Amino acid sequence: MEKILKDILYKVALTEVIGTTNIAVSSVEFDSRKVKKGCLFIAIKGLTTDGHSFIDQTIKNGAVAIICEELPAKKHRGTTYLRVKDSAEALGTIASNFYDQPSTKLKLVGITGTNGKTTTATLLYKLFIKLGYKAGLLSTVKNQINDKIYPSTHTTPDALELNKMLNEMVVEGCSHCFMEVSSHAVVQRRIAGLTFAGGVFTNITHDHLDFHKTFDEYIKAKKKFFDDLPKSAFGLVNKDDPHGLVMLQNTKALKKTFALKNPADYKCKIIENTFSGLDLTIDGREIWIKLIGAFNAYNALGIYAVAILLGENKEETLKALSSLDAVEGRFQYTKAPNGTIGVVDYAHTPDALNNVLSTLQEVRASKEKIITIVGCGGDRDKAKRPIMASIACEKSDKVILTSDNPRSEEPAEIIHQMEKGLSLMCKKKSLSIEDRREAIKAACQLAQRGDIILLAGKGHEKYQEIKGVKHPFDDMEILTETLNSLQS
Repeated sequence: MEKILKDILYKVALTEVIGTTNIAVSSVEFDSRKVKKGCLFIAIKGLTTDGHSFIDQTIKNGAVAIICEELPAKKHRGTTYLRVKDSAEALGTIASNFYDQPSTKLKLVGITGTNGKTTTATLLYKLFIKLGYKAGLLSTVKNQINDKIYPSTHTTPDALELNKMLNEMVVEGCSHCFMEVSSHAVVQRRIAGLTFAGGVFTNITHDHLDFHKTFDEYIKAKKKFFDDLPKSAFGLVNKDDPHGLVMLQNTKALKKTFALKNPADYKCKIIENTFSGLDLTIDGREIWIKLIGAFNAYNALGIYAVAILLGENKEETLKALSSLDAVEGRFQYTKAPNGTIGVVDYAHTPDALNNVLSTLQEVRASKEKIITIVGCGGDRDKAKRPIMASIACEKSDKVILTSDNPRSEEPAEIIHQMEKGLSLMCKKKSLSIEDRREAIKAACQLAQRGDIILLAGKGHEKYQEIKGVKHPFDDMEILTETLNSLQS
């Protein structure tokens, strides 16, 4: 693919130009290691490295043009230099232009919030496939174009990968794409240059303060997504969340709300909540869905509202919604021969863990015990560690603190920080077992007939990251095998 530089600079705010923009560009890169002959290199100041340090090297490797925030002292003859205020913003716009603005050629809906992004995006994708459309998905678990699956490395890909994927969706005939929009992606301008047909806000609770530093900054990151939506889009928010309406304060988009508790444009009521699923009334119509828990009632309602806002028929939407299965690693459960139930959930925030445990308390009979296995990820928000442990103990009969993805940290130290959240009473019903596999085995040995084991934190992940190495580890597979081997 080859483009003329001046054409892919459309809507890029340039502050200085040295050289000609009437040259051919064969590729766009912001990673200096990927630069080849004919490339446009965009120098971005990252968290750990500054692309401006590699400008000379990229020119030696064949870069014909440079986008930068600071012009280098030494300039190469024949190279075009373009100065901008924000290289990350420029990257998003240029990536969109390079791939012929793919987000304008389909209906792109972004889902943001602390919890529920993956479930909402994935089930919207599945819903629209069932409704007969070709569709794309960009999520934490996987990226998908119709029936083709691509691995996912980030909740929201970088701007180049994002536009490349969207372009492929257009080529494959997709009319819709549903994507998770992380707060990191908003701040780092990964979604700059995209045209959204709609934005959805699920909720916001304590998370990612290692990156945003304060809860207020975290809220502002989510809100900016809605601030930037065009007038042609819709902004749909959970009105039951105290920050829901905040998201809509400055948006130009059509403002819509959904709720279970408050008056809203789209309403839902839970009739029955069991391990088999949820009996709901949505917009006055009764529907049975295979998802479990009040938090999934919110997800289902949000999904329904998006479909209606995109012009779908109410009855057809509800019919398709009732046939959808749970998303991998989101309240997935297995049952041992003796009736013990094992639940795997991605709950890695205080609110998500609270939601899952509240649901288990609602759907269990009177005597079954809840045994929770939980850890916290390394190199992430440390403030939530004692809170997670406290919630687990408050809502469980037995708790085992263990490793999640310790990354570069020592697992024992992470567990020690979690233990600080335990009261004396809670300490009496908790264990600390560093090895996650051994923790699962211990929980299965403790469980009696009909008890419920919750394995929280990693969900869909197929690895455990320790000291920079990803070791194979599948929570659902290991929990199922252990339950069956000990209790068959």
